[in-house]
Amino acid sequence: MQHNPLTSRYSTTSARSGVEINKVLRNTYWLLSMTLFTSAIAAGASMAVGIGSGTALIMTLAAFGMLFVVNATADSSKGLPAIFVFTGLLGASLGPMLSAYLAMANGPQIVMQALGGTAIIFLSLSAYALTTRKDFSFMGGFLMTGLIVVLIASLANIFLAIPMLSLVSSAAIVLIMSGLILFDTSRIIHGGETNYIRATVGLYLSIYNLFVNLLALLGVMNDE
Repeated sequence: MQHNPLTSRYSTTSARSGVEINKVLRNTYWLLSMTLFTSAIAAGASMAVGIGSGTALIMTLAAFGMLFVVNATADSSKGLPAIFVFTGLLGASLGPMLSAYLAMANGPQIVMQALGGTAIIFLSLSAYALTTRKDFSFMGGFLMTGLIVVLIASLANIFLAIPMLSLVSSAAIVLIMSGLILFDTSRIIHGGETNYIRATVGLYLSIYNLFVNLLALLGVMNDE
């Protein structure tokens, strides 16, 4: 049987590519779990201290400033401390909101439902993307358009203060973040994202926004 060097080279390259993708996936999920844990600790600490909504806003703005630092340092070892500062700030900024929900009649139940719902959605969609290995890159344009529309609607609602618009925006964000989980996981699987720090940031932000907006939807339903 003749040995085909081209076939052999293709198989080796394919195997190497598969190993690299699995390494990115493994590192991404490890870092994601650590950053979520950091956020949870920071949120608990900010609730214990009792920070106000003004401080929470400053922390949110500082976190998005850190997002640029994370992206700029993602290819070096400096990216790791940067992502922990970023997720710690975002976690701490949730303190006043979580305190407000927990003060409601069945607030602890609402928060646990939002946490449970977020976990189920993320794990289900990630498992689906990983098992089917489907390419969801076609969703990119649609998801970006959706994000822009929701952002404009949310900014407009600051002045309009229409409760129904706020509810629709939260529901739309839940759907968009679910789509982004599929999209980002698919990019890692198919080699579109090879940096596990950037991959972690994308998935973390989807989970963060998913939780916040599920909490808002559950809070409205409970209020009714």
